[in-house]
Amino acid sequence: MSNVSVDKNTKITIGISDMAISNNVSDTLITYSLGSCIAVLIYDPTVRVAGMIHVMLPDSSIEKMAKQSLSFNPYKYMDTGVPLLIKKCLALGAKKATMSISVFGGAQVFDREDYFNIGKRNYVALRKVLWQEGLLIRNEHVGGRVHRTVRIDVNSGNILLDVNKEEIITYSSLIR
Repeated sequence: MSNVSVDKNTKITIGISDMAISNNVSDTLITYSLGSCIAVLIYDPTVRVAGMIHVMLPDSSIEKMAKQSLSFNPYKYMDTGVPLLIKKCLALGAKKATMSISVFGGAQVFDREDYFNIGKRNYVALRKVLWQEGLLIRNEHVGGRVHRTVRIDVNSGNILLDVNKEEIITYSSLIR
């Protein structure tokens, strides 16, 4: 019989065009180096459910691949990924009335002339999706020309934002 060590603080990394949801109070969800991409975080303190998605582009209509295709990644786009994040959080017991939405990223890091405006377009697309879902943003740190890394603790709902490895900002997901 072998001894099994349980890590009390499990870190779940969300990559680009990826998503994770957890109701395990020992989990921390984290995504790194947000530029024009946007991380959307959902937290429901009543059931301690946290979800995070790292979205790359605003609108799936540019995708040539059929949405029904097994190769289509809905987490890549705001209009397909964020509704799935909400749906999966609801499936774990979260309620829209008690959800806290936090948004980070949407910078213009590589597009110095703002030619494509991906960060701004991502943010506008997100606001549209949230409006359609009847949800409001509680915390946000968007725009500018910085990289961001963000993490959320499933137990407390506390969010830690690292801006350009120079500034650390803490947010609460709790609605007072």
